[in-house]
Amino acid sequence: MKIAFTTSDRVHINAHFGWAKEIDVYEVSDLGFHFVETLTFEGNLKEDGNEDKLAAKLQALGDCTIVYVSAIGGTAAAKLIKKQVTPVKARSEEQEITDVLNQLVQTLKGNPPPWLRKALQKKTESFEDGLEEEATV
Repeated sequence: MKIAFTTSDRVHINAHFGWAKEIDVYEVSDLGFHFVETLTFEGNLKEDGNEDKLAAKLQALGDCTIVYVSAIGGTAAAKLIKKQVTPVKARSEEQEITDVLNQLVQTLKGNPPPWLRKALQKKTESFEDGLEEEATV
């Protein structure tokens, strides 16, 4: 599964979702994790009420299962959930990306909590549904 992190230093989860200029994406499984890419966003991202700034982020994160943020507005959170991407607020802006990744790997090896099982199930179902739809066309 792909996990994204809003970050200003590529170490900590320390950027507000709407204001983030960079979002790092990792692939995570019960075997480990690896860096995939850094998504970069331009423009006046700090302008409150400018919902247009979210469109590019929502599109770019469409294949992610979870996005970790330091903060997120209600509208952005709702739009992510609608795209079946689960927003998760970091414990603090000092929380490190690698700590979360290592914890996710361990969680996937064991018994993931209900919210994570649900997030994983949604992505799998929508992917399988898409394949079934393509096969019937």
